[in-house]
Amino acid sequence: MGYFLFDPLSVFFLSVIALVSLPSAVYSIGYLKGEASGRKTALAWLILILFLGAMGMVVTVNNTILFLVAWELMSLVSYFLVVFDTKHEKSVQAGTIYIVMTHIGTAFLIAAFLIMFKYAHSFDFSAIKNACASMPAGTKNTVFLLLLTGFGTKAGIVPLHIWLPYAHPQAPSHASSIMSGVMIKTAIYGIIRFVIFILGAHCLWWGIMVLVLAVISCLVGVIYALMEHDIKKLLAYHSVENIGIILLGVGLAMFFLSLNMPYLAVFSMIAGLYHLINHAIFKGLLFLCAGSVYKATGTRDIEKLGGLIKNMPYTAAYFLIGAMAISALPPFNGFVSEWLTLQAFFLGAFSVTGSAKVFLGVLGAMLALTGGLAAACFVKAFGITFLARPRSHYAVNALEVPFSMKAGMFFLAALTLAFGLGGAAVIKILSHVAAAATGIDITAMKFSVNNAVISPQAGYDIYLSVPLLALVLGALGIMGFAVYKLSGKGKTITYTTWDCGYYRLSPRNEYTATAFSKPFRIAFSFFLRPYRKTQKIRDSFYHIRSFKYETHTTKVFKKYIYDPALAMIFRSAKSMRRIQPGSIHLYLGYIFASVLLLIIFINRF
Repeated sequence: MGYFLFDPLSVFFLSVIALVSLPSAVYSIGYLKGEASGRKTALAWLILILFLGAMGMVVTVNNTILFLVAWELMSLVSYFLVVFDTKHEKSVQAGTIYIVMTHIGTAFLIAAFLIMFKYAHSFDFSAIKNACASMPAGTKNTVFLLLLTGFGTKAGIVPLHIWLPYAHPQAPSHASSIMSGVMIKTAIYGIIRFVIFILGAHCLWWGIMVLVLAVISCLVGVIYALMEHDIKKLLAYHSVENIGIILLGVGLAMFFLSLNMPYLAVFSMIAGLYHLINHAIFKGLLFLCAGSVYKATGTRDIEKLGGLIKNMPYTAAYFLIGAMAISALPPFNGFVSEWLTLQAFFLGAFSVTGSAKVFLGVLGAMLALTGGLAAACFVKAFGITFLARPRSHYAVNALEVPFSMKAGMFFLAALTLAFGLGGAAVIKILSHVAAAATGIDITAMKFSVNNAVISPQAGYDIYLSVPLLALVLGALGIMGFAVYKLSGKGKTITYTTWDCGYYRLSPRNEYTATAFSKPFRIAFSFFLRPYRKTQKIRDSFYHIRSFKYETHTTKVFKKYIYDPALAMIFRSAKSMRRIQPGSIHLYLGYIFASVLLLIIFINRF
């Protein structure tokens, strides 16, 4: 048995790595120029090459020991990307949170692999797969929970997502593009490879658990993103949301496998894999655009921007394309994969009975809500960042980025359109990957590349033609523009803005991201738990010289889960000092007691 595996699933993930990494590497040429010394730039390239090599190993090795080595190498190298800018304390803090969380996840993976080894007596995937067929149900459940926790930490599934909004914003933008677009997907590879392909996802509650965690991740990610003004942190929270959407497809596949609905399982897996590659493309693009904005302005706070469309037209156009793709608007790629996921929910609801029908219907509705909130978030992100007038000198002095950075963004922007218009061909390819991952024969499933006629199950045909939809939308747009021009209302009249009785209006009076997100902050106040601070400085009772207003939301998971857990760890560490008085005799006694316990229990395992 070889040490490497190049089946359809591994080749697919290798392709995803290449599609995002190559344009990000080209982008980094211009991004790093002037940001670091020649020696540090060479170090950045070395770290990037090691990072890509480690990710390639993760998705191709055929042995759990090698998998863990590659997994740890990927984690350690990505840590150095997070802390690359050592001048900022936030980078070091983010790197610490990231490395602690990723090693916690690795500990769970090691436990799962050791249990598998106990039954397989081998570290090879094929031997483990054969041994899992006879593994007791209780042990399988334990291994599943360990794997889900281990891989879920890297993927950023709620509530294990705590590291993601810290680490991604601090890494260089080309590294953020790869980390968000590709690295967290290696965890999805792990779930598919070990839970579905090797362990065998034939337990109904496994799929239900994954689906529930997925929909929670969708909603939590997009709600927190709506509240963010840091453009890279906003995108990081959208990674949590989109990992949830991907896991909806994967979880549905597990759900249908347990109900012996093989064709619906394959169809759901196609939807999940399609959104995986789509998210890699448009999230990679958006992080590169965010990096361009930061490179040109020196700030990531969108409240301090505005009007960048005039000084940075290419970046604005690419960001708009990425925003439309992530908002699932046709004819871009995000529309196709989210549409397929919704169809999987609808078909599943038609095919099951009782409470399962209600369950799938509610999840489908939550996915639709997520899509609407994502669109609202990117209306805010694009409008406040690129439209209106500049709000600060950061935006006034911005200039378009160098050619290499524009080239990287252009390539990914073109892919968002290509994977949207070419949806039929992509579905055809992904059907073979999904079949290999689930171990299902798909010869009875019909595909027509021209019209994308898909029959996931007898009696149910789905039709999708994104090129036709694009032509219809284009025709409607042209007709609307023609009517507008012919009506004689196409003249532009410049006039002073009505100032509501105020005087000396400035760009600071423009609509802000805080104002835009306020209705959502009120609607989701039960979860966000917002609070505000105000400060007034008066010349007299009637005249206010200045007014300061701050609003924040409570980081629920940090405040109520991680902070108490961290406090408990520190309390436990302090109490452990009592058994460390510095006596060599006492330490020798500890060693003797440990050896004695090992001798007593060694034959019981």
